[in-house]
Amino acid sequence: MAFTPLHDRVLVRRVESDDTTKGGLIIPDTAKEKPAEGEVVSVGAGAKDEDGDRIAMDVKAGDKILFGKWSGTEITLDGEELLIMKESDILGIIA
Repeated sequence: MAFTPLHDRVLVRRVESDDTTKGGLIIPDTAKEKPAEGEVVSVGAGAKDEDGDRIAMDVKAGDKILFGKWSGTEITLDGEELLIMKESDILGIIA
């Protein structure tokens, strides 16, 4: 199913974190936190300013991003769990 977010919203796929710490300890599923890192799947056309002109989006599909812990709304598309969030919820792009 093709899905395109509206306005300044972004569709994000979470990037799974490692199962072990840097020291080699295995993290059980019950202690894992949801990752705050993801990949942009698709973006909307951008919000409109007071004159009705589109404001260009700073992110594009394929960008790896960092977002707030409680950002976005979880949805399921074609059996895959994704997030929809506003562009303002994105903290930065990971180079």
